[in-house]
Amino acid sequence: MKPILLQGHERSITQIKYNREGDLLFSVAKDQFVNVWYSVNGERLGTYNGHSGAVWCVDVDWDTKNVLTGSADNSCRVWDCETGKQLIMLETNSAVRTCGFDFSGNIIMFSTDKQMGYQCYLNFFDLRDPQQIEDNQPYLSVPCSESKITSAVWGPLGEFVVAGHENGEINQFSAKSGEILKKVREHTKQINDIQTSIDLTMFITASKDSSAKLIDSASLDHIKTFKTERPVNSAAISPNMDHVVMGGGQEAMEVTTTSTRIGKFEARFFHAAYEEEFGRVKGHFGPINCVAFHPDGKSYSSGGEDGYVRIHYFDPQYFDFELEA
Repeated sequence: MKPILLQGHERSITQIKYNREGDLLFSVAKDQFVNVWYSVNGERLGTYNGHSGAVWCVDVDWDTKNVLTGSADNSCRVWDCETGKQLIMLETNSAVRTCGFDFSGNIIMFSTDKQMGYQCYLNFFDLRDPQQIEDNQPYLSVPCSESKITSAVWGPLGEFVVAGHENGEINQFSAKSGEILKKVREHTKQINDIQTSIDLTMFITASKDSSAKLIDSASLDHIKTFKTERPVNSAAISPNMDHVVMGGGQEAMEVTTTSTRIGKFEARFFHAAYEEEFGRVKGHFGPINCVAFHPDGKSYSSGGEDGYVRIHYFDPQYFDFELEA
């Protein structure tokens, strides 16, 4: 399994995202660039230029028309995917940590950080209403006073947003009223990443408490737990196999204190039903910050603290592999 190495960022990768067809891969990093690549051969298609700070999050809508990015320059921007032109810029009071299009591509949500005296907000904009954009007034803004949102995704049918918080809580926020529909505390430490399954019926959380958990989207019932010895930075669910992939490693600031062998910068594959680890893929020279499965399940990508994105195409024996129970 020889990876395709994508070199397009000078600083560590913060998020990578495939579009729905999987022909494009978007990557954002702590430099101000947003890159888009052909996932089949790793060729760079172009960049979306305009941010002036670290870009924390990226999302692309259902038909790959628009790209949404949120950055530490206190802005959330919508770009034309094909031309790279900036269409909308929404200013905020603090850094934008997470962002996402709902299934229709008409409504966006993003959360801002608790910093500089401002508290964390979850904002909803309807892109069909030019007045909201012009006045920079979201139709719904939910304050999160207790603990800031560190990761968020849209639930099924665009009815609510599932948000993971710094204190390990998971909340469902209604996209209509903003109220908290359900609340669970599955993790003891910060939730670094949330990713949904392909049909949005469940999602996987990656937490600093060294575990990842599979959770039902609608009821927030806990389904499975995957334990490791290191903080988990990101986890993703395979679209066609009962597998999950997890990426992690130590905190970026502690990396220099260990030898490369102990660094454990592998992507780890677990069986979703048996909770057993069955494989590892080495590669990054630093913690893995983000992992993502290709929508057809035949490859996966990882973005690391080293600023590289690696696309791995699975060998044929991966698909024949069956875990002996």
